[in-house]
Amino acid sequence: MYTPILGVLCYLTAGDQVLMIHRQGRPDDLHLGKYNGLGGKVEPDEDIVAAVRREVREEAGLDLVQPRLRGTISWPGFGADGEDWFGFVFTADAWTGEPLTENHEGVLEWVSRDRLLAFDLELWPGDRHFLPLVFDEAVAQFHGVMPYRDGRPERWDVTVVPAGA
Repeated sequence: MYTPILGVLCYLTAGDQVLMIHRQGRPDDLHLGKYNGLGGKVEPDEDIVAAVRREVREEAGLDLVQPRLRGTISWPGFGADGEDWFGFVFTADAWTGEPLTENHEGVLEWVSRDRLLAFDLELWPGDRHFLPLVFDEAVAQFHGVMPYRDGRPERWDVTVVPAGA
C-alpha cells in the first residue's frame, strides 16, 4: 500500500539568486551536508499552500506572498527507513520580511541559479532531474516519479505540461 509522507519544497528566487539551506545543523539529519530548498512535512490540518507558507516562515522567517506550484514528485523509498514521500514543489519570488541567516537545520545561503543548475553544490543525486524543470518558464508544471533505493534514484519518469497548454 502506498501511503506517502506529504511534503513541500520551495525555491525562493531574487533575480538570479536562489535561497538554499545548507543542512549542517543536526548530526542525525538525512540531508546532512546537502543543499536543499526550504520545506518539510505537510501537517494534517493544512493544505499544501498553507504548509509551504508555514515551512518558509519557520525556516527563513519570511511570509510568502504568492507561492507558485511548479510540480509534484513521488519519491518511493526516499526516507531514512525507506519511507515513501510525495512532494509539492514551489517557487516564490515575493515575500515580506528579512531572511534569517541560519536555523536549527543549517545555514541559509543565496546561491546563483547557474551554480545550482550546474550542480556545483552537494545536492541529492535526483535533483539534477527535476531542478531544471523548476526554473524552466517553458514548463507550466511537471509531475514525476523517482523511486529511491539505498539513497540513490533508480529512475525518473516525468510528465511535463508545457506553458500555454
